[in-house]
Amino acid sequence: MAQLHNRISRRELKDRILNDPTPRTTISFYCYFKIDDPAVFRNILYKDLKEIGVLGRIYVANEGINAQISVPAENVDRFKAYLYSMEPLNGLRLNIAVDDDGKSFFVLDVKVRKKIVADGIEDPAFDMANKGKYVNAEQFNQLTEDPDTVVIDMRNYYEYEVGHFQNAIEVPSDTFREQLPMAVDMMKDKKGANIIMYCTGGIRCEKASAYMLHQGFKNVFHLEGGIINYARQIKEKGLKSKFIGKNFVFDERLGEKITDDIIAHCHQCGKPADTHTNCKNDGCHLLFIQCEDCAKTYEGCCSPECQETLHLPAERRKELRKGIDKGQNIFNKSRERVRPKIK
Repeated sequence: MAQLHNRISRRELKDRILNDPTPRTTISFYCYFKIDDPAVFRNILYKDLKEIGVLGRIYVANEGINAQISVPAENVDRFKAYLYSMEPLNGLRLNIAVDDDGKSFFVLDVKVRKKIVADGIEDPAFDMANKGKYVNAEQFNQLTEDPDTVVIDMRNYYEYEVGHFQNAIEVPSDTFREQLPMAVDMMKDKKGANIIMYCTGGIRCEKASAYMLHQGFKNVFHLEGGIINYARQIKEKGLKSKFIGKNFVFDERLGEKITDDIIAHCHQCGKPADTHTNCKNDGCHLLFIQCEDCAKTYEGCCSPECQETLHLPAERRKELRKGIDKGQNIFNKSRERVRPKIK
């Protein structure tokens, strides 16, 4: 019987992929559909995708599937044929990365979750079948020419910080489940307005659009395929980009440029910068923005304290890490977990 979990260390797998010249393609996709037994579906998926050489992160739940993966370029057609052989996924849109070297993932993780997007919705009357209208890049651009159209960003603070659509409203929270009721409250006086919701690949804004309709809003749209698909469409059709900056992505790249604009700043020195990194101190791993100069000065660390820790003996560093729960360790100027700016 085939192994249904990875048995090789992630460090070894990462080294293998980084040294492997095989071209790979980064793909993301999702689909809301009923899965009666997610655990059985998960095991079949893991076995079949491993044979195709797929790497990445896939969540399955009763409500559907959410995946960010990389596939050997020579196996992309084989992967599509396999995916489309499942009736609910036949013809599903696949988001192909726009700024990609194929080194986005190093291991295959397929996990069962309660939901593919944690939303906090408990109302049994909520129905994903009643969702907002899709808009493509051209329709998005046309709708946003109307000054009364409201554009809502359903991503987290650190995603919005490095890139977003012009005049988009940020919902100031780091969790989707908090953003949903906040978006409703923020728009309570605009129930008749055109509201366009967007996110990275479409999965969050699709659910958000359904939630807004559930809450009595009338004219709700969501960007089909999210920013990833929008970037591909404007490139193919020669459209003007209304998205400015970089699109944060949840893989090793941590971002793909949509335009050359740099709208964020280094969290250490304040210079224009939009490169996210994780603090090199394994006991911290804070996600923050760091410019090239600060990366050299602080050796990829977020603070002098972490830099000092980096030079301690390995056993001492391991001892310091014991019992630490890093949780969602992300730089956010609106939260107490912020690192003080280095002078």
